[in-house]
Amino acid sequence: MVEPGDREVAGQRLGIPESLGVSTLEPGQRPPTTPPGRQVSIRVQLLDDVTEVFDISQRAPAKALFDLVCVHLNLAERDYFGLQYQNPRRMMVWLDLLKPTLKQIRRPKNTILRFVVKFFPPDHTQLLEELTRYLFALQIKHDLACGRLTCNATSAALLVSHIVQSEIGDFDEVQSFQHLLHNKYMPNQDALMDKITEYHHKHVGQTPAESDYQLHPAKDREGTKLSLAVSHIGLLVFQGHTKINAFNWSKVRKLSFKRKRFLIKLRPDLNSAYQDTLEFVMASRDCCKTFWKICVEYHAFFRLFEEPKPKAKAVLFTRGSSFRFSGRTQKQVFDYVKDSEFQKVPFERPNSLTPSALIRLTWCLRVLMLCWTFSPSFFQKCPTDKAYFIAKELLTTERTFLKDLAVITVWFQAVLGKEDILPDSVRTLINTNYDPVYQLHQAFLKEVEQRLQQWEGRSNAHIKGDYQRVGDVMLKNIQGLKQLTSLLQRHGEVLVELERSCRASQRLQELCREFEQQKVCYLSLNMFLLRPLHRLLHYKLILERLCKHYPPTHQDFRDSRAALADISEMVLQLQGTMMKMENIQKLLELKKDLTGIQDLAIPGREFIRLGCLSKLSGKGLQQRMFFLFSDSLVYTSRGMTADNQFKVHGQLPLYGMTIRESEDEWGVPHSFTLFGQHQSVVVAASCVSEMVKWMEDIRMAVVLVEQSNRPSTDLLSTSRSDRKSPEEGGVEAESEEELSASRSSLERQSAQRGNTTVHVCWHRNTSVSMVDFSVAVENQLSGNLLRKFKNSNGWQKLWVVFTNFSLFFYKSHQDDYPLASLPLLGYSLTVPAETENIQKDYVFKLHFKSHVYYFRSESQYTFQRSVPLATCCVVFGCVVTSSLMYYFRSESQYTFQRSVPLATCCVVLSSVVW
Repeated sequence: MVEPGDREVAGQRLGIPESLGVSTLEPGQRPPTTPPGRQVSIRVQLLDDVTEVFDISQRAPAKALFDLVCVHLNLAERDYFGLQYQNPRRMMVWLDLLKPTLKQIRRPKNTILRFVVKFFPPDHTQLLEELTRYLFALQIKHDLACGRLTCNATSAALLVSHIVQSEIGDFDEVQSFQHLLHNKYMPNQDALMDKITEYHHKHVGQTPAESDYQLHPAKDREGTKLSLAVSHIGLLVFQGHTKINAFNWSKVRKLSFKRKRFLIKLRPDLNSAYQDTLEFVMASRDCCKTFWKICVEYHAFFRLFEEPKPKAKAVLFTRGSSFRFSGRTQKQVFDYVKDSEFQKVPFERPNSLTPSALIRLTWCLRVLMLCWTFSPSFFQKCPTDKAYFIAKELLTTERTFLKDLAVITVWFQAVLGKEDILPDSVRTLINTNYDPVYQLHQAFLKEVEQRLQQWEGRSNAHIKGDYQRVGDVMLKNIQGLKQLTSLLQRHGEVLVELERSCRASQRLQELCREFEQQKVCYLSLNMFLLRPLHRLLHYKLILERLCKHYPPTHQDFRDSRAALADISEMVLQLQGTMMKMENIQKLLELKKDLTGIQDLAIPGREFIRLGCLSKLSGKGLQQRMFFLFSDSLVYTSRGMTADNQFKVHGQLPLYGMTIRESEDEWGVPHSFTLFGQHQSVVVAASCVSEMVKWMEDIRMAVVLVEQSNRPSTDLLSTSRSDRKSPEEGGVEAESEEELSASRSSLERQSAQRGNTTVHVCWHRNTSVSMVDFSVAVENQLSGNLLRKFKNSNGWQKLWVVFTNFSLFFYKSHQDDYPLASLPLLGYSLTVPAETENIQKDYVFKLHFKSHVYYFRSESQYTFQRSVPLATCCVVFGCVVTSSLMYYFRSESQYTFQRSVPLATCCVVLSSVVW
């Protein structure tokens, strides 16, 4: 303790001059006169750990003591600070500046007040004075040393490395090690010595945004450990070191408390999953009231423009607390310091914190904001481990996969049962190869659902056991799948035999076509036949992420690695069958979209790319749909058939073909010329990236066909003499009906036929390759997303399935068929700008021309998973944004992380917009 006569020594440690400063007052004013009465000495511990003694009148309000401390420090931005003490119940509380000091501190001789930071701004640049920033840095250093700054080992080591750098300078192995041995900056520092010296050696200047709030353990009525915090943005809810929810001040209508219950009343929101009043149970009424006071002060300091006026005193009765915030708001402090003309006295900084280190430490205030937290219960429970979200992705995608299996095993077989037209051999082939797989996955889905319920604590709570893992369940299922490998190998045979039967029976072909028009068959029938093979790829990706997340010492790591090894072996074993069947499926699907082709799915032919190009003719540029196969390039125009098929106009054999850019020759942007053995064609792409992709694929196909030394097969059903060459007049004249059809909107087409990849590429003026299809089948996603339209106020919760370059929307995962779909080819994917006023986390925006959608993921993990996948589908062509917008909102951080990557994979393959 420092005696009164030695006060100037402590002040000089911060560079304080002997004369009293007046920076806490208006220019020209002096400190207020001390009220008369007996003087009392109060001890105050400053942020540099020096204790000062201040004499105040026993009747003086606490504000007088606070002013004396601020004047002693020559502190202008005083309103960020406060005086703290321990009350008789051993709770740290703030000194109320409006009440007399001695009415709050009963035993002043035995009490030491602490001068500390009370309000942490969202950005350290809002602190205008160097002295204030220095005091904030001392606060961080002190809280780190005593364990009040809750952060993980990496962040703690990085902060200590900043402090060591500032105190001893550049890294020296011996000096740094000796310094850390003799100076303790944090608990358990010895365990982090290597990490601290590693950061010190690298001179790291920034810290990651890790755990950033001082948290106190709590339990809700069900035993879940949670914490509640208040900061400049509002009220925050934590589980462990992870923020699981936030309530912005704009959402909060009223804060109150009743005994141990802390109540938050939210503004009405019809689309919100929360009740309008939330209840949190704290340790005691005192904890509840203290936290309520802190919330009132934080709200007033950061949200109000000026200090709130005191309430008028009631004449007879009073109800509720009379507590109110006293002092200047942040805006008033900022305006005062910025506009004041008083002389700012510089101070000599101690050697412990140099200016360079100060910059590094104060930068941390952007992410290391300390908040006063208490221990309430939370209204919902949700694990925060990444493994949980990976397991949840397994659950949601398994639900979709089982429904896709039911399309074959339940719905399609029910249709076939009405008419005995399917050969018995094919019927038996379908039953024996799909029914056992369906039954196995039914049991597996039940196990996954039960495990997730146990993980979340929603079932079998009385059973003790560690259920926070999923590798053991996956290992059991994959071992069962390995027993069905022979059945999976025959799924390709089912595809071929069903197609052969359809060619032999016109009625069966019509029946299959009618089934594809049903809502439950939201993809082509052949796609569902290959779903079990594609599901193996999904399991492999999920297990890879799980093994990457787990440390080798985790109890679930061994089962996850074993499951990954088994599924990798199955994928490798079935890879050849899978690739062959995907190509056959794509050729059979394209056959339905084309008219004028003799036989598309012949042995040896492979699909490479399809998409829109403009063909140059005597009438100028005309939109054409091109199909690139391993032996030929076919170009078509959209016809006016009942199924909106594409009419074949010509075929260019690849054998002997050459290609060159011809923009300079024809004056058409992004154009190139194809030189065949009998004719040449000039075409133009929509953008440079599209031109490059087409030219690269065509050149690759030409090389392969010439290496095989196999001439192209004629695809067209008409003879060569019936076709017109490009040099002849009136070549490829389009009828008015065809022109009208080409201008019709994609949204006006029938659901199944209008949403095929061919039709989407036609309307979006883009292209897609077989490689893109392979990526799409590997990366699929299901789960809840919140969707918002541009001009609406609320978010609509939907079950969304992402597959085949499209989003399919359901009311819930229990629905048999989607309500609507959104093909993503050609869309751009971005994050909403601040001007769009989408004040939600994990939101991504999809837009094409005048159509804009907003989606919100449920978690950061889901957002990170979704964006890349959507990007694969979204931007295959040139994108122009306009006015019509749709907002989509995921339900959690994990879903958001999953949705945005997936969408990004679909969206930006030709030009990425981020």
